[in-house]
Amino acid sequence: MKSITQHLPNILTLSNLFCGCIGILLAREFPLYASAYLVWLACAFDFFDGFAARMLKTTSTIGKELDSLADMVSFGVLPAVVMFTWLEKLSPETYIPYIAFLIALFSALRLAKFNVDENQTDSFIGLPTPANALFITGLVFLDAPFDFITSSTASLVSISIIFSLLLVAPLDLFALKFKNFSWADNKLRFTFIGLSVLLLGWKQAEGVPLIILLYIILSLTTRVLARK
Repeated sequence: MKSITQHLPNILTLSNLFCGCIGILLAREFPLYASAYLVWLACAFDFFDGFAARMLKTTSTIGKELDSLADMVSFGVLPAVVMFTWLEKLSPETYIPYIAFLIALFSALRLAKFNVDENQTDSFIGLPTPANALFITGLVFLDAPFDFITSSTASLVSISIIFSLLLVAPLDLFALKFKNFSWADNKLRFTFIGLSVLLLGWKQAEGVPLIILLYIILSLTTRVLARK
């Protein structure tokens, strides 16, 4: 039994990877909602594999590398394919859709930088790949009056470029990691979680990209105020 539990974190990581693979296939054959849901599921597996590794004290170099490989597929290639599929419908017979693969390229760079940076424990430098994937795929749920964003080639291309750059930008963004659960040490995290719940209750799935924007805005605002 002990040997099975030791493999649990890697099993969860591989489940993340499996979601990414299936999501890529669905993006080419089915409505993009299906791929968005698989990104959510992949995020859940990504959270619980780290949680399980810490609880079972089975963290390893192989587990860390496997996690990055899974993240590259689920949070790098999958959102890129979703964006490519979208742009392909809006601008067929052009090279414009291939801009979407900037998301995959910069996700790879982001993950490589994260793996060699020992400072990203309490905060992240650049937008984390799961957050970027949630934003990109969450756009499929936008309804009026925000659906103009997803019906414009220019806006989707701009999003692809801007959010690819955010992945590697020297921006300090807070991490949702709790060392304790006191209000004094976690004001920002509790505020973000509370506002996120309100957004989900108000907008449901449409609130997902708004939550990622909220995450970026809160992080940057907090850093600016701290410097002052």
